[in-house]
Parts: sequence; structure tokens; C-alpha cells
Amino acid sequence: MARTTDSDLAPHELRVLVAIADTGAFSAAAGALGLTQSAVSHSVRGSERKIGAVLFERGRGGARPTPAGQRAVAHARRVLRLLDVLTAEARGAARSDAARGQLRIAAFRSAALHLLPPVLERLRARHPWIEPRVRIVREVGRGTAGEVADGKADLALATLGGSVALEPGLVTSGLFEEPYALVHAAGHVAPRSLPLVDWAENCGSYTRDWWTAQDWIPEATVVAEDDGAVLSLVSAGHGMAIMPALSLSGAPDSVRITELGPTRPTRRVGYVTTPELARSAVVRALVRELRAAVPQGAGV
Repeated sequence: MARTTDSDLAPHELRVLVAIADTGAFSAAAGALGLTQSAVSHSVRGSERKIGAVLFERGRGGARPTPAGQRAVAHARRVLRLLDVLTAEARGAARSDAARGQLRIAAFRSAALHLLPPVLERLRARHPWIEPRVRIVREVGRGTAGEVADGKADLALATLGGSVALEPGLVTSGLFEEPYALVHAAGHVAPRSLPLVDWAENCGSYTRDWWTAQDWIPEATVVAEDDGAVLSLVSAGHGMAIMPALSLSGAPDSVRITELGPTRPTRRVGYVTTPELARSAVVRALVRELRAAVPQGAGV
């Protein structure tokens, strides 16, 4: 039987690291955990000694994770989550239903609005003991996949093949390719002459080469916060936009959607998880429902 060593971090030490990262201060972490501040400080010193690196920068403004601390906190979140999954699945197996417990999902806005609702409805019908928790995360920088890497989500709905590489060690799988289309106010006789309305998430490398080759697309003169705002501005006649299919789900009658032809850009939508959680009952149940929701012929 394996024995712990002096370099092993115990679960309570991991919880202290996560609490400090979440609250930004030793004192606030102590309050959140029901400990004294001296106990939190002692725990951190012990963790730093075992790891051999300074994990937090201490100052008047609180405590911020160092680069080593950021990695330690991310792994701490993932280890603590696996302990939760261990307990939930063991209890579920004893009741002949291993798919139970919390399921944390990170999704970009259009996926959360248009893809997830019917998926979660079927998931709840088949697995009533699963408790989904959905967070909408902007798909910029590390995006939704970063939530998984940092241990904040069990599975992320993400755009794959973008300009920011996924962190190594994550499990990814494509679900479908969604085409981009031109959208503009209904009734406009020359929509390509309109100014361009865009948003920060609409800039992945999967569209970059296509955009560069289109001499009719001007620089964006209006930049909105998200695709919902873009669609609203376009509907009001403030410009045209080039948007992926999910963002155009439920578009109002006041806009027209025009296909961009056979060379149109596409966006690959899939999921990201960790190797450990990919084998968990809750994630496998969600993946089955996601794949069942993909339209025939749209899978990748």
C-alpha cells in the first residue's frame, strides 16, 4: 500500500491554495474556510516548502499567485474536483446510477443560448441526479478551454483551431462545423456597401485567411461586446456583419442572411475536458447528449 511522503500535499492544503486565489487575501481565505489567518499562513508555508517554490506574492493589496502558484492552484482545483467525482460516482455505483453530482460547463455565449438548452433538457430527463452548472465565458484569449485547464470547469464548449493554442494535456473532440454568412438589414439593396459591425470573439485564425482575401470587407467601424449586440445593431440598419450559424439562430425577421458561397469560412465547435474527467460518468453522459444533438451531416 502506497504511503504519503513529506512532499505530498493534503486536500486541506489544496483547499487553502484555491481559497487564497479565489479571495485574493490570506485573511479572506481564512474566513471562507473557517480557519484562523495564522493557520492559512502556516499551511501556505508548508505547501511552498514541499513544492520548493513561492506560490503567492504577499503585499498590502492582498495575495496574488506567482507563475508557480497559478499552476499549483490550477492543479489543486482539478485534484479537488476529482475527489468530488470519486465520492459522487462511488455513491452512484452503490445505487446503480453512477451519473450523479455536479457538472460544471463553460460555454461561449451562442453555444450556451442555442446549443445547450435542449441538450441539458435531455440530460436531466435521462440522468435526474446530475446537476449542471453553466458559466458563459468570452471566447477570447484562453477562452472556455482555459476554464477547464484551470480546474474551473469539467467540460467546455469551445471553438477549436483558433488563434490561441490549447494547453497541452487537454482532451478535445469536434462536434460540428458551422458556416459563416453575411447578415444585414432586410430590404437593403447593396448590403456589401454597408459598414462592418464586429465583435472581439469573431477573430479566430479559422476565418483570418478568408477575411484577408475579401477586398469588399472594410475595417470594422462598429465593435460590439458580443454577437447578440452585433445582431441588434445590424437589425437596426447600422451595418452588415459576418457571423457564424450559432450566432444567427433565432435571428429576427428584420435581418436577411446571405450565404457566402463554397469558399465561405467555417468555425469548428467541439468540447474540451481533461483526461481524468473524460472518463467520469457525468462528462460521458453530457458528451453523449451533445453528439446526439448534432444535425445529420454536420458532425466532424
